[in-house]
Amino acid sequence: MEDLSQEEWAEQLANDDNAVVLDVRTDAEVAEGIIPNAIHIDIYKGQGFIYQVEELDKSKNYYVYCRSGNRSGQACKIMEQLGFENTYNLEGGMLQWTGDIVDMD
Repeated sequence: MEDLSQEEWAEQLANDDNAVVLDVRTDAEVAEGIIPNAIHIDIYKGQGFIYQVEELDKSKNYYVYCRSGNRSGQACKIMEQLGFENTYNLEGGMLQWTGDIVDMD
């Protein structure tokens, strides 16, 4: 797992052909907007989160975010334990995100 600043995360993501963006927030948070092309799996679903994450392709690079960076950090650690080698946590999460957002309404 690697913690990346907002700038590092956006720049690395833009240049990564093997990238998957993962949003681990709640449904209510996602309803306020999501980073384009992100997959949504709520970390608060506990075992359900693990089941859904295990379905993902472990050969991809995962750019993980939440509201502030705490839950996404936890998600990266869980993913590492499940055998994912490349996970990147967005420091500051959506609170500090200045990039594009897709409205989910």
